[in-house]
Amino acid sequence: MTELEPLKFVPYLKSVIWGGDKICQFKGIDQPEPNIGESWEISAVPGHESVVSEGVFKGCTLNELISQYGSDLLGEKVVKRYGNTFPLLIKFIDARDNLSVQVHPDDELARKRHDSLGKTEMWYIIDTDRDAKIYAGLNIAMTPEQYVSRVASGTFAETLACHDSHPGDVFFLPAGRVHAIGAGNLLAEIQESSDVTYRIYDYDRRDAQGNTRELHTELAKDAIDYTVRDDYKSPRPDDTSTDCELVRCEHFTTRRVLVDGTCDIDLTPDSFSVIMCVDGSIVMEYEQGSLNLDRGNTALIPAVIKQMKLRGKATLLVSHL
Repeated sequence: MTELEPLKFVPYLKSVIWGGDKICQFKGIDQPEPNIGESWEISAVPGHESVVSEGVFKGCTLNELISQYGSDLLGEKVVKRYGNTFPLLIKFIDARDNLSVQVHPDDELARKRHDSLGKTEMWYIIDTDRDAKIYAGLNIAMTPEQYVSRVASGTFAETLACHDSHPGDVFFLPAGRVHAIGAGNLLAEIQESSDVTYRIYDYDRRDAQGNTRELHTELAKDAIDYTVRDDYKSPRPDDTSTDCELVRCEHFTTRRVLVDGTCDIDLTPDSFSVIMCVDGSIVMEYEQGSLNLDRGNTALIPAVIKQMKLRGKATLLVSHL
C-alpha cells in the first residue's frame, strides 16, 4: 500500500443565517456564497465526508482511507474504542450574528435517541470584534420545569452566564452545558463527531422564506446540566509557554503549540493528531516528505507518523485522543 502522509482536506463551507465573511478571508480563499458561518475542516459526518485536497491521496474520502489503513491512520486505541469511525469533527466558525441558544446531549442520550455520539466540544477564540461575548453555562439555578416555563415566557436567555471574549480565550463545553456563540467571534471548534443539536432559543429570527427555525424544548429538557458553576471560562494559556495543554477530556486532548523557528513535535502514540494553524505558517517535515500549513489550514497526521520537525512562525492547535 502507498505510505500514509499528513492529509489536508477540501473544506465544507456552510452558509447559515448567522454567518459572515471572515472565514474565507482568514483562509485566504474566495467566498462562494454569502453568510459562511462554518468551515468543516475534517468531517466523517454522513453526507459531509471530507475529501483529500492534495497529495497522493487527492480525491479520496476520509472514510475510504480509514477503511484501507485502519489503525495506521487512526491509532490502535482509537480503533479499539470507535472501530473504523473518525471520532472528531473539526471546524472554524464565524459568527456575524448571535448563534442560537442550544445544548447537546451526552453519548448515552444521543445513542438512545439518535444512534449517534453526543457532543462535547471546545472553542479557541481566534479573533473578536469589540465587545464580543460568549454565553456558556447558567447564572441561576433552576429545575427542568422552571426551564420549560422560562422558554415559554421568552426569558430563558436571561439565565445564561455571559463572558467577555478575547483572542486566545478557551471555553470547554461538556455535553449538557447550555451555550451560544455571540456575534463577532471567529473561533476554532474541536468536538465529538456529531451533528446533534437541541435549539432552545433563536431570537425569533426568520429565514429568507419567512420561516422560523425549529426549537427542541422538550428534547433539551433532559439533556441540560442544570448545575451552576462559579466560572465557566477555561484558564487562559500562558503566553510564554510554547506547548500548553488547553483541554483534556475523555473525548479529546487539545494543546496550543507556538512555533518560532525550528522545533520537533512528538505526536501521541496510538492516536491520529489534528493540527490547526490559527496564525502564521509552517512547514511540517516528516520522514518521507514535507507539507506546508498556512493560517486557516488543518492537517490530519496519521498515527504511524510519530514525530515531525516544524519550521516557521505559527500558532497551532494540536488535538488527539
